[in-house]
Amino acid sequence: MSTEIAEYHSIPPARRGLLIAFKWLVQAAIVIAVAGLVIWLGLAVREALARKGIQFSFGYLGNVANFSLSEGVVPSFAGGWPILEPFSPSNTNLQALFAGLWNSLKVALSAIVLCTMFGTLVGIGRLSTNWLVRNLCFGLVEAIRNTPLLIQIVFWYFAVVLRFPPASAASNWFGGLLASRSGVFLPGLAVSERAGAASWGLLAAAFALVAACVILRGLRLRLIFLAAAIAALIVAAVIGFPLGLDLPVATRFGARGGFAISPEMTALLIAIVVNSSAYVAEIVRGAIESLPKGQWEASASLGLSRSHTLRDIILPQVFRIVLPSLANRYISLTKDTSLGIAIGFPDLFNVYGTVSNQTGRNLEGVVIVMLTYLALSWIISACVNGLNARVNGRRTR
Repeated sequence: MSTEIAEYHSIPPARRGLLIAFKWLVQAAIVIAVAGLVIWLGLAVREALARKGIQFSFGYLGNVANFSLSEGVVPSFAGGWPILEPFSPSNTNLQALFAGLWNSLKVALSAIVLCTMFGTLVGIGRLSTNWLVRNLCFGLVEAIRNTPLLIQIVFWYFAVVLRFPPASAASNWFGGLLASRSGVFLPGLAVSERAGAASWGLLAAAFALVAACVILRGLRLRLIFLAAAIAALIVAAVIGFPLGLDLPVATRFGARGGFAISPEMTALLIAIVVNSSAYVAEIVRGAIESLPKGQWEASASLGLSRSHTLRDIILPQVFRIVLPSLANRYISLTKDTSLGIAIGFPDLFNVYGTVSNQTGRNLEGVVIVMLTYLALSWIISACVNGLNARVNGRRTR
């Protein structure tokens, strides 16, 4: 490599500029050729459909959907402010696809957070010095990784979630979590009608200050912003906090209040979290084992316990190593949400099937779904790459 760099710098500046321009021209020619091929294929498909009397058009997206969804919201406006309201049959096909996308994102974002936490714990357990813990984690990972995800989704839905007690005898855990065949109900947030504009302003300021703590660098500056955020929350609580805790209450046919998760989403979320946790566990285990064993020995010689070594020395390095692999896992689990169609969860792919059956626009619909998943994958990849660059940049400073 050093020889190639030396040869490159030995080239005269004028010739070096021509070489760079030639490389850019070659790359631009390849991009133009690929774009031209895609456009030619698109026109050919459109012409073939036209010969059969089928038009390739997205005009059907503005037509009324005339079907209902078990869950999902659509954007709307009330009093000039954008809000989200439940999907209804009078909404358009485009809004139906948005409701499906919203449901897919709910599952994907929740699964990303949960599988990262559980997968890290299982990965650490795979290297535990306790024989029982180590082999239990090993058995869990092997059982999950060698079973198709579709079968796991069906198992969690029919063998677990639908076996929950009926709504009238819902299980109550920790005083605020209800589980029944009607779904899982978690404590939610309730908006206080007595709160004024000052309370909302202080709450918004507190969120902005906390976000600044995450973005900004420098411990002293972060502590100042964090103290300001706590002070804003205290003042908001004194003059009337705008949000309160809304605990679910069991009723004869379900529950009232709180945050509800449907049985289908519960089963799909559990299946994806458990499945992805097994893969995350292997990623974490491999990253820990890739670190020099001398770090463990040096920590032990300094009198640090295994848990302190893991928390203060090993895991900060593991987080930097596993980020690229986690991005692939996050992209895969986002695409796995489309398997919710097996248990009737109205995700993007399921809603697309309903829309295409009603309108006959299969090709246009599948193009929209493919481009949507492509965009989601790019967004996840960009976010993780940005975080990876930030972590590595901080490390090299």
